[in-house]
Formats: sequence, C-alpha cells, structure tokens
Amino acid sequence: MGAEYVELANTQYYGWAFLNREHLLPTPEQLAHAEEVTRRFRDRVGSKLKIYFVVPDYYERRPKPCMNGWGSVFIVVTPDGVALPCHEARVLPGLEFPKVEERPLRWIWYESPAFKCFRGFDWMEEPCRSCPERFKDYGGCRCQAYLLTGDSAATDPVCELSPRHAQVTEVIARIGGGEGPQRPMFFRDDTTSRRLASS
Repeated sequence: MGAEYVELANTQYYGWAFLNREHLLPTPEQLAHAEEVTRRFRDRVGSKLKIYFVVPDYYERRPKPCMNGWGSVFIVVTPDGVALPCHEARVLPGLEFPKVEERPLRWIWYESPAFKCFRGFDWMEEPCRSCPERFKDYGGCRCQAYLLTGDSAATDPVCELSPRHAQVTEVIARIGGGEGPQRPMFFRDDTTSRRLASS
C-alpha cells in the first residue's frame, strides 16, 4: 500500500485511559517482550518500512515534549469550534479556550491567555526552570502533570527529576508486583459517568 512507517503506540493515560491505567499499563516484562517482538519485526522487514515503538510515558526517564512546546507548533480546533494548544487541554482547570467563530486565529495564537499560559519557560517551577532538558521537553505534559499532581504547572512526574516521580514509580511497582488493578475497569456509559461525578 506504499506505507512508509508503522507506529506502535501504547495507550496515553488521559481521560478514560487515566481512570483505567492500572488495567492498561503493561508490566515491565510485557513491555520488554513487546520491544523484542518489535526488534524482530524490524529485522525481518529491513529498510522497506520504518517501525516506531512508542514507550508508555510512565516508563520514560524524561517526559515527552508537550505538543513540541505548548502553543508553539500546534493548534487543535475541536468539532464545536474551540481552539486548543493540545487535544487534551480542556482537562486543565482555570483556562478559557477561545472559539474560532468568536476570535480570529491570529489573535488566538498570539494573544489568547490560554495559548500563552505555558508558552516558553517563565511559568516553570524548579527543577524544570534551570534544567538544560527544558529546551527539549518543555517541562513535559501539562495535562499529565495536572492529572497526577492536581497542579498544571508542576514538573511532569514522569521525569525522574520530578519531586513527585514516586507517583509514577509506585503505579509501575504495583502493576509489576502482580497486585493488579485496585478497582474495576470504568466504561464510558451514563451510569459510570454519574457515579464518577458524584464521587
């Protein structure tokens, strides 16, 4: 079919996947097996096809660069016309995202407080603010930082330099230790939504 590459991407832990991460996060052994299967497949296809294997965020030593820098490269326009600096940004509290029917894209990109909020480096806390990696990872993912810490300006806990990195390693240790999920899987239905809203 003329495909140039295949990306084998693990689940990203946002939204419903975050609620179900203990069901979805692979154990260290499963991850090692998947990487070995990928290596063998790369050897088999050779240069005919590039194979990318995206390691789950929780197993990385450094966080991924949030959209290559918040409000630096990407703009997402949702079906209801809301402009976002990343597809998951609406999870962050206290930010009002503009609609393209109400504001021109130029204003949204250059002037919108939501797009300027985490742009650059001034918003960063330590250790990010003085870390040389900030030019590569931009402090990590704002949505992931918020989901794990409750603070959208926190250092992404995926980073091993984060003072809250234990929140990630504890989840991995629990899964890898065979404890398994601590609660049943949540499904996207009205009953679950009402139960979560009331808890």
